Amino acid sequence: MSESSPRRLALITGASAGIGAAFARAYAARGFDVALVARRRDRLEALAAELTARHGVQALSIAADLSRPDAQVPIMEALAAHGRSVDVLVNNAGFGIPRYFTDAPWREQQDFLMTMAVAPCALAYAVIPGMVERRWGRIVNVASIAGFAPGVAANTLYPGVKGLMIKFSQALDAEYRDQGLKITAICPGSTESEFAAEAGYQHLVDRSPSPFVQTADRVAEIAIRGNEAGRVVVIPGWHNRAAVAIMRLFPEPLVRAVINAGAAKYRLPALK
Repeated sequence: MSESSPRRLALITGASAGIGAAFARAYAARGFDVALVARRRDRLEALAAELTARHGVQALSIAADLSRPDAQVPIMEALAAHGRSVDVLVNNAGFGIPRYFTDAPWREQQDFLMTMAVAPCALAYAVIPGMVERRWGRIVNVASIAGFAPGVAANTLYPGVKGLMIKFSQALDAEYRDQGLKITAICPGSTESEFAAEAGYQHLVDRSPSPFVQTADRVAEIAIRGNEAGRVVVIPGWHNRAAVAIMRLFPEPLVRAVINAGAAKYRLPALK
């Protein structure tokens, strides 16, 4: 907490839309101040104004590109300028590359790794010491049921990165639970968001919509409740839990073949 506000602060990345915006609304409704991080400043400011008007909380907009080296530094500096420290960290920012590995430019693959692997770890590294000092802190890493899946063609790095977020959360829990921190990896499946549109394959999703899509609000709510209950890995929805159970139960070659066949319809051609 700070002298300027009696409320705890939740820092949420990828907060301009989808699951990130849902987390922002959920924490603001619980009386947390929020720091909203994304690239699109106009969207952040609109959401910040909405949350302040509706809940009377302080909402900070921090435009940042998490694909840049040491992206956490200007974010932490912006918070320090407001006299704020982070009590809740939600690592949500991310995107997909629905192409074969070398069908996309290396720079795009590099940006993927920086945004979805390096930046979440760097932000956690930056905020954990303060949480430990105050003996209170919450970290929610947005993973995916893909983190339990084997690698298949296209979205080459995605399962590995999401698997990292699951293992990272488990390791942090083992290290810091006794010091007042609660760490959770939320692992959703198909969720209403702008993910497919941003990746460029929304038209493919529209052709074969999933009957098991969850709302972003539902995913955020389940994540927060699971985190407060001290659960380290949370899989929202019986259908997603069933999918993970099947992936664990059946031989990996069979699982790979089935997932690869199902994912083929969402692949995009090589960039020219």
